[in-house]
Amino acid sequence: MASPMSLRHCSTNPSLGVVCRLHGHSKLGHAAPGLPEQLLIGRRQATAAAAVAVALHAKEAISGSSVASALEFRFTAPEQTPEEADAVVKIHARDLVRIKALIDSQSWREAQIALRESSSYLKQDLYTIIQAKPGSQRPQLRKLYSHLFNDVSSLDYAARDKDARRVQECYDNIVATLNEIFVLI
Repeated sequence: MASPMSLRHCSTNPSLGVVCRLHGHSKLGHAAPGLPEQLLIGRRQATAAAAVAVALHAKEAISGSSVASALEFRFTAPEQTPEEADAVVKIHARDLVRIKALIDSQSWREAQIALRESSSYLKQDLYTIIQAKPGSQRPQLRKLYSHLFNDVSSLDYAARDKDARRVQECYDNIVATLNEIFVLI
């Protein structure tokens, strides 16, 4: 167990952050007289506090933001509205399905590149659309979304391994899952 330490001096100068000076003691009974027990901390706690202070100072130095706003959490607006996603989702799905020609010609590297590009756009579109749906419809759509992109990853690995049978199996699963998704949306 780490030996307790007594907090000797603590300053909260805004330009410096929090500066604490610690005095180590081997036993709790040897703490400085007059200090309440709440001011006694262990070495690990002191190290963690110092690490947080250093991280906040580094962020402030890099970004120029103040320490107070460095801990603000903000929600970001999606880059795409549901209407925009609806307008392009079928185009991106069609691009994904069109890798069939590359699969048939066994152009594995080109199939991987086309798969990664079209699936990333499709993933964003479907996510935006699913988030806009009522809560009761989301679980089934999320499950299909998960199956779809698991098959996309499997197809990518199968193409890397040049496993034509597995690539065809994953491709068929992708087409079937896309059809199910489009029935629901």
